[in-house]
Amino acid sequence: MADFGGADLDAFRADARTWLEQNFPTSLAQDVEGQQAAAQSPQTPTGDLAIWKQRMAEKGWGTPTWPQAYGGGGLSAAEARVLAEEMTRIGAVNPIGGMGVGMFGPTLLEYGDEEQKQRHIPPIVKGELRWCQGFSEPGAGSDLAGLQTKAEDKGDHYLVNGSKIWTSGAQYADWCFCLVRTDNTKKHEGISFLLIDMKSPGVEARPIRLIAGNSPFCETFFTDVKVPKANLVGPLNGGWTIAKRLLQFERNGMGSRQNGPAPAAVHEIARDYVGADETGRLADRDLRTRIVEHEMETRLVQLTNRRAAAEAKSNQGPSAATSIMKNASMKVGQDRLELLLEVMGAQGLGWEGEGFAAEELTTVRSWLSSKAFSIFGGSAEIQNNIISKRILGLPELTQSR
Repeated sequence: MADFGGADLDAFRADARTWLEQNFPTSLAQDVEGQQAAAQSPQTPTGDLAIWKQRMAEKGWGTPTWPQAYGGGGLSAAEARVLAEEMTRIGAVNPIGGMGVGMFGPTLLEYGDEEQKQRHIPPIVKGELRWCQGFSEPGAGSDLAGLQTKAEDKGDHYLVNGSKIWTSGAQYADWCFCLVRTDNTKKHEGISFLLIDMKSPGVEARPIRLIAGNSPFCETFFTDVKVPKANLVGPLNGGWTIAKRLLQFERNGMGSRQNGPAPAAVHEIARDYVGADETGRLADRDLRTRIVEHEMETRLVQLTNRRAAAEAKSNQGPSAATSIMKNASMKVGQDRLELLLEVMGAQGLGWEGEGFAAEELTTVRSWLSSKAFSIFGGSAEIQNNIISKRILGLPELTQSR
């Protein structure tokens, strides 16, 4: 659909507002955080959450810009922004999410054949299946191209053996988009992009318990797993190109993710803990300065994300600039949690118990989890390399003897 503006966009806004008012359960409006949690939860939603998810899936607005031929909304980028604005206005959160929406789906739309699109895109649009990412390995993290999980050609299928690490949500996933080695004589050019049914015999996911107390990641093992050749996406040994594109979609989501209203500003929370002086300002001058700097940085990241969304009207998708936004967004997220722990003082040291409020315990665990922000999705150092080479055009450093 063309990206119209003016009267056409106003007409779409009116239509979207009417549809949302008729279909969004008003009972959910006061629990935005509950909606956000439900959208990411592996549990099947119930009650009004289930009704909302079904209606959005049928409308295709969970994936608003995806083609209508596969169940998507078929909206332009401008219309999708209007829809997001109208949803925020009434306290509605998109109930369709996960790796299928943010990473695999957009990649398959570019690289998959028609049969693969018809099979896998509609269930993603409807939120019926969960996907996980089989990229990193115990010996291939930052150097992802060094992966050793192999897929041997057995005629009518591939036989997959190996293991992956830090597989988010593997214990709940139905399918895995996986990088496998199909040629041992080449590094980057010996990797293929394969889709693996997680219910296949020989697949085992073992949750990893993290310092924050949860287990969002898994070790995933593949032992003589048979995978139909129809599950190969793109050309044989062409998986590295596809993987780089998928990582751009991932970083784009990590850099711009905003599902529902923004969280409370740090200065508002700080005032409750630190107190204010006679002018109404935070009593701690140094803390006040650092919070202002942080909130300025946060605002700059938000504005840059909006600009990037506006530039995406060309439908070229995310670019290497997603590495900048990934690093910037992860940093402001970490800075926010560091500041919150500081302003909470002793109340920011709790792990459990009646002496701490729920938001204080959540902040502590979120702070611990945030230490991985600059690692997952491609470490900050890897992003800096991408920025220096692909955006700034800087030459690679050479070692002198």
